Amino acid sequence: MGGVVAISRGDVAAYVSALFTVYIILIFIRILMSWVPKVPDNRALRAVLTFVKDTTDPYLNIFRRILPPVGAGGMQLDLSPMVGVILLLIGQAVVVGLVNG
Repeated sequence: MGGVVAISRGDVAAYVSALFTVYIILIFIRILMSWVPKVPDNRALRAVLTFVKDTTDPYLNIFRRILPPVGAGGMQLDLSPMVGVILLLIGQAVVVGLVNG
């Protein structure tokens, strides 16, 4: 006989917070990917890297349209991940705070 499982606001807040955290980790992986121009030809690794790129680039492209890369010559710094992560951290605090009540 199954019991009733109650989900509290704290449980939902923890889940939402975890989703934000996972997305922030994906952005950091995307940053590391930009530092390694050539990755080994491995089907599984390629699938993971493609997933990370396809998941994070639409969000980061919003900021890339507003903030062009900083620097000159071959050394350009893309600030979009930094702005994106800061806004995600703010969003995480606001949304989790609202869910917690």
